[in-house]
Amino acid sequence: MTTNDRSARLLVGLLAGAGAAHVVVPKLFDDMVPEFLPGTQRTWTHASGVVELLLAAAIAVPQTRKVGGLAAAGFFAAILPAHLKMAYDWREKPTALRAGAYARIPLQAPLVMWAAKVGRDAGR
Repeated sequence: MTTNDRSARLLVGLLAGAGAAHVVVPKLFDDMVPEFLPGTQRTWTHASGVVELLLAAAIAVPQTRKVGGLAAAGFFAAILPAHLKMAYDWREKPTALRAGAYARIPLQAPLVMWAAKVGRDAGR
């Protein structure tokens, strides 16, 4: 297995795990959905979980890995507002929870870069 394959498989695991969590335990994610979005928070939570599962599937298949990786990079960038909302909403939480919410924000950049690299490296 190449380094590219290993990296893609790890990204598949991350996306599949997160997607499954959004569908199985949506309450954990509902409050992260910004209020300005139309519809219910639960609908957005489920939709984002399904998107994560679809992205995982696209990255898992070598023929669709390039598109899947680049789409995942866009997805990770698009969910930054949810992480910003969570950090703002959790500003009064205990230190450990607050730190976790704040840590999610700068972690988005490496996720975007990782997914983009998986997409770029597909087929090499």
